[in-house]
Amino acid sequence: MARPLPTPDTVLLCYCSCPDATCAQGIAEALVGERLAACVNRLPGISSTYRWLGTVTTDGEELLLIKTTTGRFEALRKRLLQLHPYELPELIAVPVEHGHDAYLDWVRANATG
Repeated sequence: MARPLPTPDTVLLCYCSCPDATCAQGIAEALVGERLAACVNRLPGISSTYRWLGTVTTDGEELLLIKTTTGRFEALRKRLLQLHPYELPELIAVPVEHGHDAYLDWVRANATG
């Protein structure tokens, strides 16, 4: 059975890793302040292991959990790429299929253009 395509008001949970708390806080404040996201949670103290330029590397990072909508995602993506210091920032968006309806409505109301 085919999954329905997201609509502009589909809520997304986006993941983005940042090199440190200062960067993460700046991005979070910009995205919420510009109404590209309703809420951003910061999870400090994560450890990321990845391959970059042929070398396996492990770094400490801070993870952002960004709540937005499909309709705001493209603007959020562009702004995040402007703000982020990495050459290739992580940005992964997952549609929210189930959740507390009142909370999802709040996300939609606060991530508006």
